[in-house]
Amino acid sequence: MDFLNKTVVVTGGASGIGKTICDEFRKNGANVCIIDLRENDYFVGDIADVNTLRAFAEKVINDYGSIDYLINNAMLSKGGIMNCSYDDFNYVLRVGVTAPFMLSKLFLYHFNKGACIVNISSTRAQMSQPNTESYTAAKGAISALTHSLAISLAGKVRVNSISPGWIDTDFKVYEGPDADQHPVRRVGNPLDIANMVLYLCSDKAGFITGQDFCIDGGMTKQMIYHNDFGWTLTI
Repeated sequence: MDFLNKTVVVTGGASGIGKTICDEFRKNGANVCIIDLRENDYFVGDIADVNTLRAFAEKVINDYGSIDYLINNAMLSKGGIMNCSYDDFNYVLRVGVTAPFMLSKLFLYHFNKGACIVNISSTRAQMSQPNTESYTAAKGAISALTHSLAISLAGKVRVNSISPGWIDTDFKVYEGPDADQHPVRRVGNPLDIANMVLYLCSDKAGFITGQDFCIDGGMTKQMIYHNDFGWTLTI
């Protein structure tokens, strides 16, 4: 896929899945604009702060004039019902939901023809472990924001989301039960997500909008009962 001279914005692009997304876009000729709390080569800042978002968007437009792709990837967790405070819960929502909305709004009149937004959601938007409410609520919200934006921006920007399952950001190769529990018999890595991001931004995905793509090695399609196929429950 050719993204020569296309401009892509990636939140949380300094590490993990975000870094791999940036690397793949660069390999294919794109101008990559990162915003992250971690050190990077473009913009260091906290996307939970609206003034930071405004300053970042202004820099991108001053540097490139317009953008082609917005990848809302940055996220964190502050735990859940047992330990997450009011302020912490709202901070997670600002990072995971409010910032993607605000960046979409700030770039609204600067998207080029054929533009695309890709939001990184999670399988946790549909399923949970205990004490994960801050993260899970934000991921559920970004999935809903995706189809809402797709309708609001119809004819101007395609908007889709990706819901990763278990992705090892260090590219560790697992063996045994960790791998074998997945129907594809392996744990995911950041390229599994980056490849889909680039596909959704390409012309090949021109008829796709408002959709969420689950990339989890089949785990969420696997029906599990106690003592069935070796699965056991211990409480």
